[in-house]
Amino acid sequence: MTITEQFRYYRFAIVGASGSGKTTLGQQVGQILNLRVIDLDSLNWEANWTMAPTAVFRQRVALALQGDAWVVSGNYSRARDLIWSRADTLVWLDYPLRVVFWRLFRRTIKRIVTREELFGGNRETLQSQFLSRDSLFLWLLQSQPRHRREYPKLLELPEYRHLKLLRFYSPRETKCWLESL
Repeated sequence: MTITEQFRYYRFAIVGASGSGKTTLGQQVGQILNLRVIDLDSLNWEANWTMAPTAVFRQRVALALQGDAWVVSGNYSRARDLIWSRADTLVWLDYPLRVVFWRLFRRTIKRIVTREELFGGNRETLQSQFLSRDSLFLWLLQSQPRHRREYPKLLELPEYRHLKLLRFYSPRETKCWLESL
């Protein structure tokens, strides 16, 4: 059996702190294994950085999850039950704060300088990322410790015990796993 056949029906959920590389890893896994890639940010964010209403977001996620094989990247708790209950494998990018902070900083500066258009036609700005309560850097400082507390407890719940957990503590570990595919 080839690697592609082995993962033909796999459904990966990739989680991790903002800036850890979830989207990039999802794209890489999808390309290697020929799986459909779903970026939750693209389903959530609408124009002017407006979050889709929960019912709309959940409907978008449910539609995106149809089919036998996919890779989902993102940490949205309001759709976690939909994703984790259907996923086979949970990939958790649990890198040290200094690694993720540096990655997020580089990515943010690049997006600001290039005025990269993101989901819903949005763009990151100096104001939004460094001078706002909505800053991803503040979100990172709040969410990473919470994920480290909550994810192990969630994975003990009966509805998520079926998940194969791949928890990577460094980009090097993730790269080795990706190369093994």
